Amino acid sequence: MCHRGDGPVVKIAMVGAGSAGFCRKLVQDALTFKAMRDAHFALMDVDAERLDLAHRVMENMREQNDLPCTFSATTDRRIALADADFAISMIQVGGLEPYHIDIDIPMRYGVDQCFGDTVGPGGVFRGLRHVPALLDMAQTMREMSKPDAIFMNYANPMAICMWALHERYPDIASVGVCHGVENTSGMLRRWLDIPKDGIQHLTAGINHLAWFLRYEQLGEDLYPLIWEKLAAEGAPEEERFRFEMLKAFGYFMTESSGDISEYTPYFRTRPDLMGRFAGSGFAGESGYYVRACAEGLERFFGEMRDWASGATPVPFDGEARSNEYASGIMNAKLTGEPFRFAGNVRNEGFITNLPDGCCAEVPTYADRTGLHGTCVGDLPEQCAALCRTSVSVQDLAVKAALEGDPEKVFHACLLDPLTAAALAPHEIRNMVEEMLDAQVRWLPQFAGRKRSAPGWTIGRLDSGQAGVSTGAVVDAQIGHYDKD
Repeated sequence: MCHRGDGPVVKIAMVGAGSAGFCRKLVQDALTFKAMRDAHFALMDVDAERLDLAHRVMENMREQNDLPCTFSATTDRRIALADADFAISMIQVGGLEPYHIDIDIPMRYGVDQCFGDTVGPGGVFRGLRHVPALLDMAQTMREMSKPDAIFMNYANPMAICMWALHERYPDIASVGVCHGVENTSGMLRRWLDIPKDGIQHLTAGINHLAWFLRYEQLGEDLYPLIWEKLAAEGAPEEERFRFEMLKAFGYFMTESSGDISEYTPYFRTRPDLMGRFAGSGFAGESGYYVRACAEGLERFFGEMRDWASGATPVPFDGEARSNEYASGIMNAKLTGEPFRFAGNVRNEGFITNLPDGCCAEVPTYADRTGLHGTCVGDLPEQCAALCRTSVSVQDLAVKAALEGDPEKVFHACLLDPLTAAALAPHEIRNMVEEMLDAQVRWLPQFAGRKRSAPGWTIGRLDSGQAGVSTGAVVDAQIGHYDKD
């Protein structure tokens, strides 16, 4: 245990710290609070080389700014989590290699994903990879961390990961944290060209598919202004999917247009619709995010190497804080100062027309006693109905991940709205079989399990038959390349 002169130092375990850019942002956020200025950050990653790079960057940041905090680095999860007050997960099991598979194989079958990290075949398979790793962390926390330690997860697919954690480890205080609500609120404010002061909102739903039930400034409803501007100017080019969904459902949604287009069956199956609504990058470009990660990887590590060697100073601002929630949650637990955020928690009657036990994203409070979800009641029925389509997929994906049941993987993809709009059942079966084969080394829970149900003929596509491929995979191990 680390100690200061008058008592133990706060210990924060950063799991997946080889994603040093995101890790550094969370560390800097924590250091803006007095309660964590002398905290000990235990950096953990399975990739020793990347961990060493991250550690050297953090140490240089500490020395260059005369910071009282301390850092350690280990590839042993138990050491990192021992006596921890907080643990933060920012993992990506397998790095970019399985992520390419998540995008490439469905694309050849005709399932067009922009992000492929939360829903669709990509989201299901990322969940299958992440759930075992996150459960291992929770078990280690149960054995090694402080009894009231809080676990914060940034790894996607958020709802699948947190549902599994809440199911298996209800005694661990855990919450999924995502900046989608804050990013969307800022986007709407900038589009409306109004000041930041006094902006308030109430959002609820599921991660990446929550709804702005209220959006106000100093108590004034801003929805009339949104509708007026939309009628006069049309949707901004990078948000055409989301504004089309606003017109259809009556409420604005909390994630990028590229994400929203994957949650629904309405857009990504016809070239004319993609041409009308999709834009570049986050606005819906096919296969965008995995390409962006691969293209930015070498640039990112070049920058990291410069910081680690001391060739350039590590950027640091001791007062600026990002819109990530982790530091606010930790400060609330340490000081008792309440912190309100959009938390991904077990639905215990918080949203009354979504299933109990699913993972819901609702206003959540942190204070000295821990984490507290709040009751929203019913979502507008059309909004709840769209959420329930994804909740059903998440339910099956969680069961598949926990039980190692290949049939439930197939059923999860079978019921996914976008996949079902693009493919027939036998095509979905073939796609899932091919993805299971391609990712077997990251899916230990399926080892030795019989897969194809009787009566199915598995005639798979050859690599050149259809669609496009994003090309050669990048050999990147565990790390954080998610938006969240």
